[in-house]
Amino acid sequence: MAILVFNKQKDLKLPAKAVKDLVGAVISHENAECGDISIYFVSEKMICQLHDDFFQDPSPTDCISFPLESRPLSGEVFVCPRTAVLYAEQKGLDPYQETALYVVHGLLHLMGYDDLTANERRTMRKKEKSCMRELNNLNVSLRPS
Repeated sequence: MAILVFNKQKDLKLPAKAVKDLVGAVISHENAECGDISIYFVSEKMICQLHDDFFQDPSPTDCISFPLESRPLSGEVFVCPRTAVLYAEQKGLDPYQETALYVVHGLLHLMGYDDLTANERRTMRKKEKSCMRELNNLNVSLRPS
């Protein structure tokens, strides 16, 4: 299993070790067999470009996942910390927690969960909450020490 982290943004300082710890904890919590996973933290401009290229929607989004058609679990997750920062400011939340939620959401997509229908969204939200609780219990955070 390889977890690769690429930081292409300047909105939040996100230590690679913290990201790898988070990904590992989620994979373990979900009992998923893991292959290679790449997590990209990208600028708002880049997430808009990806959103447009692959979903014909140029608006900013929180994360985009690209699962590889293979087992064990492999793929790429693109996360926009700027989206997390803006949302956290509006809602009085922690931008690091919000970014962690986006990583969890992207990983769940790689695991096959979707959120297109109301039923799928309910399942996704339950899984997100369960994973975030587990991260909290393990004291796993993206916040730099």
